[in-house]
Amino acid sequence: QVKLVESGGGLVQPGGSLRLSCTASGSIFRFDAMGWYRQAPGKRRELVAAISDGSMANYTHSVKDRFTISRHNAKNTVYLQMNSLKPEDTAVYYCNAVPSVISSTQYWGQGTQVTVSS
Repeated sequence: QVKLVESGGGLVQPGGSLRLSCTASGSIFRFDAMGWYRQAPGKRRELVAAISDGSMANYTHSVKDRFTISRHNAKNTVYLQMNSLKPEDTAVYYCNAVPSVISSTQYWGQGTQVTVSS
């Protein structure tokens, strides 16, 4: 079994920054991909950013140049540095981990709330 534990959410003013962290523990020691999704009230869950174990990253258009995803493979930890936050970034952010891209198996964290408001 795999457990993903997120931290770093909170309330921030527009233009501010937050850093999310997610650490995976359990029976799997390597993940092909790790990433972050978010879900705002009344909206579908959407991919924010993902990164391969070779550190190739991709971002949804709305966060490019503001968010940076990174990972520490030895710690099975993925980070999301969020700068220049906007009210529309308000959502529950979920960590995601994929052991193998050729399998449908994936794991989710419990979610962490990010609120951008003055």
